[in-house]
Amino acid sequence: MTVRFILTDYVNMVLAQAVYDKLEDGTFSGRIPSCIGVVAFSTTLQQCEAELRSTLEDWILLGLKLGHHLPVIAGIDLNKEPQREPVEAV
Repeated sequence: MTVRFILTDYVNMVLAQAVYDKLEDGTFSGRIPSCIGVVAFSTTLQQCEAELRSTLEDWILLGLKLGHHLPVIAGIDLNKEPQREPVEAV
């Protein structure tokens, strides 16, 4: 049986769409076009990637809490209502 971590898979798939630029001052910017407003800036590319991941995670959690529509990525739809198994199934 394969174990899937839906939120981890979603974050990784979204981060694969990230676009990074080196700015004139030598710093880096990162953005995710499908996730409006998810941007990050840092002095190194590695730090920018980490900052972008953190920003994305916050964006997802806030979107879920506020009921915003999140983009469907690689067939992962976080907008669906959770399916619950009956207690007897456990």
